[in-house]
Amino acid sequence: MRQIPVDTSGAVVMVAKSPQVKVRDRRTGEIATDTETGAKLMTVDVMFAANEEVEILSITVPEPGISGELAMGTPVALTGLIARPWENDFNGQKRHGIAFRAVAVTSLSNVAAGSKAA
Repeated sequence: MRQIPVDTSGAVVMVAKSPQVKVRDRRTGEIATDTETGAKLMTVDVMFAANEEVEILSITVPEPGISGELAMGTPVALTGLIARPWENDFNGQKRHGIAFRAVAVTSLSNVAAGSKAA
């Protein structure tokens, strides 16, 4: 499947919703895991502001890639962010969208506090 790297260098990114466990199957409650490492997957909703536009993106990230306090409004860095187009059939209807995944979501609040103290 095609993966498109996303450049976040010119964006302001803040947590919109704290990390939540990603559920693979809502009927059974099965938790999603990374196919390569077996790590539990989490979703973090972020406000992504770039080019005078703002979007709320739901980012999938392995649990070990979440670092720092990720409360609503916390500025974050997204490491290795990719966009992946998807399409499926559900009850005879075609659905499509873009899934976002990152290697890590890191709080920048300690970085900002450290630079103010200097």
